[in-house]
Amino acid sequence: MRIDVWLWAVRLTKSRSVAAELCRGGRVRINDKVAKPSSSVAVGDRVTWRDPLRDRVIEVVELLPKRVGAPIAATAYLDHSPALPTRVEREAVGLRDRGTGRPTKRERREIDRLRGRRDG
Repeated sequence: MRIDVWLWAVRLTKSRSVAAELCRGGRVRINDKVAKPSSSVAVGDRVTWRDPLRDRVIEVVELLPKRVGAPIAATAYLDHSPALPTRVEREAVGLRDRGTGRPTKRERREIDRLRGRRDG
């Protein structure tokens, strides 16, 4: 089954085109390999991507041929994602002031380290 269809069918993305765009952008990985929208997903695969707030780690339990209701969709995967950061934790990371330009490479590494992202 295609990864973009599966992400949409289990309601992890709002639309199939959003799922395909995540894949085309190189954000979705299946078993630590970058996935294209047409990449196949199978039961037992580990699918990861970066949400605006956290890293998502999903294990495929069931392949659904079409979009289903939320209660049924929730049984098709196991969510191994870390807990959502609290509001205080999100504010502690800090934001750049408007108009300060892009961060330098050194600043980007510091931001990533603060947010708990791994290199690469």
